[in-house]
Amino acid sequence: MKTIAPRFRHLVLLLLAVTGALLAGAAPASAHAALTGSDPKQGAVVQTAPEQVSLTFSEDVAMSDGAVRVLDPAGKRVDDGKAGHPGGTTYSVGLHSGLPDGTFTVAYQVVSADSHPVSGAFTFSIGAPSKTTAVVGDQNAGGGVVGALYGVARYVSYAGFVLLVGGAAFVLGCWRRGAGIKPVQRVVVAGWTALTTATLALLLMRGSYTKSGKLGDIFDMTLLGEVLQTKSGAALTSRLLLLAAAALFIAVLFGAYVKRTEDGDEKEVKDLTFGLAIGGAVVAAGLGATWAMAEHASTGIQAGLAMPVDVLHLLAVAAWLGGLTTLLVALYRAPSIEASAVRRFSRVAFSSVVVLAVTGLYQAWRQVGTWSALTGTRYGQLLLLKVGLIAVLLGIAWFSRRWTGRLSEGLVSEGTETPEDAEASASSAAPVAAKPSATKKPVPVGAGAQGDGSDAGAGEGSGARGEDPERAAQLARQRAAVATARQKRVRDADPHRFGLRRSVLAEAGVAVVLLAVTTVLTTTEPGRTEEEATSATSAAQAQSGPLSLKLPFDTGAKEGKGTVVVELDPGRTGNNEMHLYVERPGGQAFDVPEVKIAFTLEAKKLGPLPVVPDHIATGHWTASGVQLPGAGDWKIAVTVRTSDIDQVTVTKNAKIG
Repeated sequence: MKTIAPRFRHLVLLLLAVTGALLAGAAPASAHAALTGSDPKQGAVVQTAPEQVSLTFSEDVAMSDGAVRVLDPAGKRVDDGKAGHPGGTTYSVGLHSGLPDGTFTVAYQVVSADSHPVSGAFTFSIGAPSKTTAVVGDQNAGGGVVGALYGVARYVSYAGFVLLVGGAAFVLGCWRRGAGIKPVQRVVVAGWTALTTATLALLLMRGSYTKSGKLGDIFDMTLLGEVLQTKSGAALTSRLLLLAAAALFIAVLFGAYVKRTEDGDEKEVKDLTFGLAIGGAVVAAGLGATWAMAEHASTGIQAGLAMPVDVLHLLAVAAWLGGLTTLLVALYRAPSIEASAVRRFSRVAFSSVVVLAVTGLYQAWRQVGTWSALTGTRYGQLLLLKVGLIAVLLGIAWFSRRWTGRLSEGLVSEGTETPEDAEASASSAAPVAAKPSATKKPVPVGAGAQGDGSDAGAGEGSGARGEDPERAAQLARQRAAVATARQKRVRDADPHRFGLRRSVLAEAGVAVVLLAVTTVLTTTEPGRTEEEATSATSAAQAQSGPLSLKLPFDTGAKEGKGTVVVELDPGRTGNNEMHLYVERPGGQAFDVPEVKIAFTLEAKKLGPLPVVPDHIATGHWTASGVQLPGAGDWKIAVTVRTSDIDQVTVTKNAKIG
């Protein structure tokens, strides 16, 4: 007789290892909001002390008082600690008056709209750069031990949701008799327990996860109170309330529903099934919404449409993978399962896959947006891995459907005995008078499985006469063990059921890894957001790179035509080195009596800031330490004098970051 128990254990260990590796790669969680700008800019040198520091992010963030700190060169805080929101995705903090010259450090730690912590730091200078002793300190939000534990709790919560919703849906929609099967009940109850425990853990760890990252702050009631005021805290609290309703649902499903099914009143069973289906669907949708309202779907484009689509996606995943797990348990642990139940689940799984495909395509477009983001970002690569796993899962499911097509009621329902088993059962139930027992000697465990059944009959008779209750109980346990072994033997001897078990086991194995990849996806910055942040950073860097301008001039005099080439390096706020070249129309360098330049930033009423360069070679002037104190669209005016009376001023605008 074939056995796959050792293979099953090895596969479970392998899947746990793969899942652990994926979850380890998910911590710390990637921030889903990026800093795209600031005022003053990073590295900027301003001539006068600003009244506030403004930060602009790629999406909305939650910023509490103290989330932005500004430190002077000595490391002393110089901000007022009060967070402001001028509008859009820009946030600010006020500064003290009378700030000294030197380099200041800005450190921020906020929470993005999809619930992930974001932290960072940059510097700017007043007057001129200086040495600084400011220490930002460890910014462990979203990382460390707490980040890893938080990632594990997220995975457990998803797994619990899948088992709870998928298991209950399998019972109500595919196999009503399964409500009275203990292994099936354990699947649903285990899902509820896992989801409840993980949700409580997430709620307790949330404050430390987004703030300090310290393990000791998990039970800080002050942080817990702050968490309850946030969107994520409200979602987790709502999930706990819905789980209370789910507990009542489970009690009815495995209590009153089982009793009605056993009583055989078909009308009452149908009515109760309909009521449980409606109530269960509402609770399941509510549980799914607690993720949709606080994570990726709640921010970005088309959030109003994305949230219900996300709920449908989660429900389809649960119906497919949760039902698959329940079917696997039934095939391994239940005495029997009807082929019709397997076929019904096959149809449910197909419908779930269709919903997954439609909602998944929409989510992929919304979160990725471009082909380059699909292949060039971590989110896109994980999404491709997820699609590949789903393809593998569908391939295995095709084999499962083939095995399902070969099943018949007689092959799957092993409740009926084979002729040999019936004969053995009849002999074990022979009358006591056929072979009376002469002694009351105890029978060793397993004797009933080896003998001809006469001792079992004697034990039953003795128990009935009250002569030896202990022996009767012992023999009853033996008969139960024999019956269980016989049922297992019949199950394992069925080649169709054995093949289905193997294919469903393989499906469940891939599903475990798929769920881990999905969990990692929820903690990874979406490709669209990453590309937008990268583009904004690249644009800023491009604007802040070495600047080269060509300004044609004509003073109106003989040999009064030419071109002035202005080069600024690094071409950003703060110190710059300037080179200026004067060329004839043919490109030859030539000297002029005088050349000077001025910079004006009209938007901030800065300038004109005059610069007189030094002549160092034919047609070549230079100046070092050219200070541009702010970012923006600067007007660059160059004055060229070609004779005592002939001169002209030419201007050109350039963006400097």
